[in-house]
Amino acid sequence: MSSRKRTYSRITRDATELLGKLIRLRRKERKMTENDLAGRAGISRRTLQKIEQGDLKVEVGLFFEVATLVGVNLFGDHPPAISMHLSQINDKLALLPQSVRTPVKVDDEF
Repeated sequence: MSSRKRTYSRITRDATELLGKLIRLRRKERKMTENDLAGRAGISRRTLQKIEQGDLKVEVGLFFEVATLVGVNLFGDHPPAISMHLSQINDKLALLPQSVRTPVKVDDEF
């Protein structure tokens, strides 16, 4: 196994830190303990702490699930909007080729 450290862009690091802090803020506003929220999410207290710190090694699905549990709106205030956007994206993707190939330069010099 490689022990190479993964590097992330500044915006990625900032976005996960922001999401983590929003989760912590909402949890405290709802007067939930770390143990309460971790239990509801089915994760350990330590994993919740990592989420609240914006740890990029935690699965993105766990970030989203915990955010949903405390009421952080990820994609707007209207949940059906997510389904609508997903449907639109699926329609667009259906129009595009299944795979993308690197263009090959044609040698037409004889």
